[in-house]
Amino acid sequence: MRGNVTGNANGSDDRWGTAAAAVPAIRKKGTSVRQWLVVDGTGEAQVIEAGKHAIMRRTGLPARDLRILDPLLSYPSTVLGRERAIVINLEHIKAIITANEVLLLNSRDPSVTPFVQELQARILRHHEATTTPLPDNQEDSHGGIKILPFEFVALEACLEAACSVLESEAKTLEQEAHPALDKLTSKISTLNLERVRQIKSRLVAITGRVQKVRDELEHLLDDDEDMAEMYLTEKLLQQQLEQTSDEDTVETPDHDVDDNGVDINQSVPAAEISLEAGVGGGVNYVEEDEDNLNSREQMFGASNLRDSRGTRASTTYSVTTTKLDVEELEMLLEAYFVQIDGTLNKLSTLREYVDDTEDYINIMLDDKQNHLLQMGVMLTTATLVVSAFVVVAGIFGMNINIELFDKNLYGMREFMWTVGGGTAGTIFLYVVAIAWCKHKRLLE
Repeated sequence: MRGNVTGNANGSDDRWGTAAAAVPAIRKKGTSVRQWLVVDGTGEAQVIEAGKHAIMRRTGLPARDLRILDPLLSYPSTVLGRERAIVINLEHIKAIITANEVLLLNSRDPSVTPFVQELQARILRHHEATTTPLPDNQEDSHGGIKILPFEFVALEACLEAACSVLESEAKTLEQEAHPALDKLTSKISTLNLERVRQIKSRLVAITGRVQKVRDELEHLLDDDEDMAEMYLTEKLLQQQLEQTSDEDTVETPDHDVDDNGVDINQSVPAAEISLEAGVGGGVNYVEEDEDNLNSREQMFGASNLRDSRGTRASTTYSVTTTKLDVEELEMLLEAYFVQIDGTLNKLSTLREYVDDTEDYINIMLDDKQNHLLQMGVMLTTATLVVSAFVVVAGIFGMNINIELFDKNLYGMREFMWTVGGGTAGTIFLYVVAIAWCKHKRLLE
């Protein structure tokens, strides 16, 4: 089947031969050599072992950008457009996209296997679409739909994989959260509280990951220059055209001779042109020659300076980027920005539901606490009035001589009246105390 992951370092590309042959020696020296899955423009994939410097030479990336893909370091979600490559660090996708191939770092991860298969299928379809000849009576065999360049096909696959994973995790969390929250609402227990606590922790973690991806896409959409940097195929074609035009200027065209017998179309060295322009005040050809020199530097991997967010600090490619129309990439990024923003809104809604449930639980707990406080007030009042009856019993328990204790004079009837009167007085005092508390709104 086409696009299977096969191959090794010995059967790859001439550019990789040196790095692959020196793998044992490099490992002995302690240089980091990792396995990269390389998917070319036809959908074929092969595993290659290469070091950091080999990747830098192949992609034109500085070492700073390769650290973004280091699995031992923790970097946020990042999409960087460079001179010759796009660096992708989104969730489980760690890749480098060039104008004709994709390099994956963690291809052995089981979560990356479905992405590799989808990427190979997309690249294969793109290859077939670009190589299939068009019918004579049609301008475009695809119904007038413009075919995306290779780097955008790979970028779209990466964005779709990252957004789909986040959306799937958010949907799973939502399905688990609603029953757990409803169960906690009906019955407050330690088990239900622990389950909701775990769900809330997962919610916070997923929300942070989604927010990082959304912020990165928003940053790209807000900066046209960063989007223009991602047109790798367009830049490569323009550089080739500039190189071809430079070669054409060196060649001598038809010989037109002026009145003095001098060839008008004869090519003149740049130094002579600059002197003539300075003397005669004609067109300044030095600036054009400098632009050609800049384009040659870009052909040989001269990367522009960028800050930590990927904003260019050099104007070497400014003339070319102004000619690029970023609408195509902008529409692609907006589609996935809307998707990831919808996922974030879904998580925000779930977070509000969790907060509402938490507030409801707190209200229920406060209500129960109020009932306990009221019961405490009632029990304290009862204890107080009973203490008054105990005082009466204590008085009659003293060893004193009063007529009430004379059994010959008073009988059991007087004793019962004393006990009944004390009990009735205690109940009366309790009712009066409770009525006073309700009057003061201390009890419901």
